[in-house]
Amino acid sequence: MRFIDEVTIEVLAGNGGAGCVSFRREKYIPKGGPDGGNGGRGGHVHLRASHDRNTLQELYLKKRIIAANGQPGMGRKKGGSNGADIEVLVPEGTIIRDEYGNLLADLRHDGDDFAVASGGKGGLGNSNYATSVNQAPRYAQPGLEGEQQVISLELSLMADIGLVGLPNAGKSTLISHISNAHPKIADYPFTTLAPSLGQVSLPEGDGFVVADIPGLIAGAHEGKGLGDRFLRHIRRTRMLLHLVDAIDTEGRSVQEQFTEVSGELAGYSDELLAKPRWLVVNKMDALDLDDRAAIEAQVAAIDLPTYFISAASGEGIKPMLFALAAALRGDDDSEW
Repeated sequence: MRFIDEVTIEVLAGNGGAGCVSFRREKYIPKGGPDGGNGGRGGHVHLRASHDRNTLQELYLKKRIIAANGQPGMGRKKGGSNGADIEVLVPEGTIIRDEYGNLLADLRHDGDDFAVASGGKGGLGNSNYATSVNQAPRYAQPGLEGEQQVISLELSLMADIGLVGLPNAGKSTLISHISNAHPKIADYPFTTLAPSLGQVSLPEGDGFVVADIPGLIAGAHEGKGLGDRFLRHIRRTRMLLHLVDAIDTEGRSVQEQFTEVSGELAGYSDELLAKPRWLVVNKMDALDLDDRAAIEAQVAAIDLPTYFISAASGEGIKPMLFALAAALRGDDDSEW
């Protein structure tokens, strides 16, 4: 399934059913009077956030959501049935805007619900208009039209921690090692073409959600490599893990890798750069003692909490995860 995180759709609620014009006609009951029933309400269109959805693919294919109309009223004061409501499931973190860009709703949590279009009210039957001076009204209300509008949906992933870094820094390998996520892993850049979420589980019920953001390149905040779309998915994370490659294939130092990605974060939003951020130096298992010492010297100039790991072998990962869980809990002894 493609990862679709933006879509524009048209939603149409159902029209209300018309009221009925009817008169009671039964044997032995002369002048029975008006008995037209009311029309039913048109169906509503709802969007509801669900943790079972992780893409807007279904809506991307559909484009138009139409709810059922209410049924007209009937004689003997029988009301028409209401049109069936439509409930569309969307991922947690879906932002809903109208066609002018105004925010309508932000469905952050599982079960959050928003009616994007309300069904039209059913019309009143002629039995509602009988009076002492008009005992046989021959008119009824038509049903009202349901709401109709064009809306845009934008998905912003809900995660505790966002993984950022240059292509091939090892983010996909790390998230597959520590969580239930299974992104594609290969030894070439841009293996990951869509953000992915993974649930990290730790003993005693601790755990958190990690988002793997595809590798950022120079100019990502301006849209190069779809970077602006990827960066949007870390706006809501509580903190960032900045992965750098200890053996970068292009020969960039840890400091150069760090500076390049930091510039993209700052270019997209000062808010991103201000998030709590930890530095994670990956692929340490490929270094000898002298090279390790050189890397540690480079990292000393970067004033961030730092962990040295190997996403492939698992070296250093467990202490880092426990420290992350403590930081997210807000423990006083955690490095935040």
